[in-house]
Amino acid sequence: MNDAVEMQPVDAPVLGSIRPPGSKSLTNRALIVAALAGLSSSGGSGCRLTGVLDSVDTRVMVESLRRLGWSIQQDVAAGTIIISGETSCVARPDRGPYELWLENSGTSIRFLTALAAVLDRDVTVRLDGNERMRERPIAPLVGALSEWGADIVTELPTGCPPVRLTARGLRGGEVRVAGDLSSQYLSALLMAAPCADGDVTVRVEGPLVSRPYIDMTLAVMRDFGAEVSESEENCFVVASSGYKPTEYDIEPDASAASYFFAVAAVTGGSVEVQGLSRQSLQGDIHFVDALEQMGCGVEWREHSVVVTGGHLRGVDIDMNAISDTAQTLAVVAAFADGPTRIRGVAHMRHKETDRVSAVVTELRKLGLEVEEFDDGMLIQPGPIRPTSIATYDDHRMAMSFAVLGLKQPGIIIEDPGCTAKTYPEFFADLAKLCEATN
Repeated sequence: MNDAVEMQPVDAPVLGSIRPPGSKSLTNRALIVAALAGLSSSGGSGCRLTGVLDSVDTRVMVESLRRLGWSIQQDVAAGTIIISGETSCVARPDRGPYELWLENSGTSIRFLTALAAVLDRDVTVRLDGNERMRERPIAPLVGALSEWGADIVTELPTGCPPVRLTARGLRGGEVRVAGDLSSQYLSALLMAAPCADGDVTVRVEGPLVSRPYIDMTLAVMRDFGAEVSESEENCFVVASSGYKPTEYDIEPDASAASYFFAVAAVTGGSVEVQGLSRQSLQGDIHFVDALEQMGCGVEWREHSVVVTGGHLRGVDIDMNAISDTAQTLAVVAAFADGPTRIRGVAHMRHKETDRVSAVVTELRKLGLEVEEFDDGMLIQPGPIRPTSIATYDDHRMAMSFAVLGLKQPGIIIEDPGCTAKTYPEFFADLAKLCEATN
């Protein structure tokens, strides 16, 4: 894609229907669990995944599993993967080291670190990523795995990747992990736990951010046969029963859907997102509740959700549980009647970029008055001026601010290709949705 793209405002409310690609969060969880299920399958065809997302974040996961020896048959056009562990590094005489390159995919490096630790027979694995990845903390996960019996270190004194470990399996017992920086540490430990040598209790110390992502992890684990219960709040007991080979369908990405719901909100249109419902495993579907608070109409259908724009009003909202949609709401807030306060998203500072600071900076470039807090921001709507939006190599910056350009002329999105991380066809899909309107 070009180095920059100028958004073209629509002349009327956007009306249409769209199905986003498969969920990145579900795809990477399903790949990890299917890989672990494949270790215990004997002579079978392994697990079959459908609705698989093809993006940078999922490609690095697939490539890493292949490097570790898993057999993966992928049909990108059909969105399917069949994965088997019969030829994995556990079954081969080669002990490594296996070098895994994860770009800036936080889910991939954290989930694969735990997967590698649960292996045995002295397999050596080194996990690394790009410059930003080397600034993203992984020490809470490394510390928890070390406590759990893993031979693991970070190579940098900052507690960030690269990570190096020698896998000798994980024992049963209790393991503790902090949950205030990222729920991905807990998800990683939970997914590895069924393959430990004995039953495991995983206990969260302190507050836990983004709880819906943990519920998503638990749902995927159970769909693959894991036995897990929550004995008390944020304390999980996992049986060492392994996983069962399963056919698993991945639903559309609810985080990606937020941009199309926002299109309806800012243009006063009506957009249906197919494949999602109240029963979605993804907490980010509840972004529509935030839009409803702002004045939009929401219709829940059996296999889709429709958002219809209304008179937008500012809100005071805690987005801790749905922080991946906070950038989207910040853009919608620019068109509201009254200020919007976004709270509870301090952990966004450790994502692909410092998302709190990045959003504040770009909104101010648009001429808006924005106050930055440790855990969020206060957005005062007002006249918006044309400007070029920096995206910080962050896919969500590009996609959220692109929505703003449907209403305000002169909005240029820099480095639109960064959306390849989770949604390579985003700008094409957005254009198709708007075509009937212009």
